[in-house]
Amino acid sequence: MGLSAEQIKQGLDAVAAQEPGIARALDIAGYPEPRIRPTGYKTLLRTIVGQQVSVAAAASVWNKLEGELGEDFSPTCLLERDFDTLRACGLSRQKQGYARSLCELVSAGELDLENLPEDDEEAIAQLTRIKGIGRWSAEIYLLFAEGRPDIWPAGDLAVMAGIGKILGMEERPDEKATRALAEPWRPHRGATAIFTWHCYNNPAL
Repeated sequence: MGLSAEQIKQGLDAVAAQEPGIARALDIAGYPEPRIRPTGYKTLLRTIVGQQVSVAAAASVWNKLEGELGEDFSPTCLLERDFDTLRACGLSRQKQGYARSLCELVSAGELDLENLPEDDEEAIAQLTRIKGIGRWSAEIYLLFAEGRPDIWPAGDLAVMAGIGKILGMEERPDEKATRALAEPWRPHRGATAIFTWHCYNNPAL
């Protein structure tokens, strides 16, 4: 489960108490809605399917996969299908490689998505063993699916732009600066990340 509305509120209130820019933006934009995704390999598979394509195209591929494999398909179901079958569902050669990497790790018991390490960096290291899952994708999974409260995807363009906007910076901070800016906001950086996306396109700010 991702962070609840109450957890987001508590986290943002704590950060706003020490950061005037966050407090001001909160007064203007209000609290963001929770972003929640289910835990498990399907959420990561959806991430792979959705890479570098539109939301509509990703939905079409996912529907075709469910049509071929069944709505409750297991990792083994996908591994049993050949290249042409998965290609007909819309999965490129590269994405098939990523999908097979995920399903092989899960089905072999090498990646237990219900028992990832409690340490965030160790959990990210586990998830990035999957081909096609980089640090950003791992962070998004840990924030939206597991609801880890201190995840801060500093490499996300909207997080960088959003925090620059919230803090009234003349130029968008880079990833290194964005990571450094949020250090004082531990352990509530997850709620703050969700707030930056909420503020990113808000014309009132």
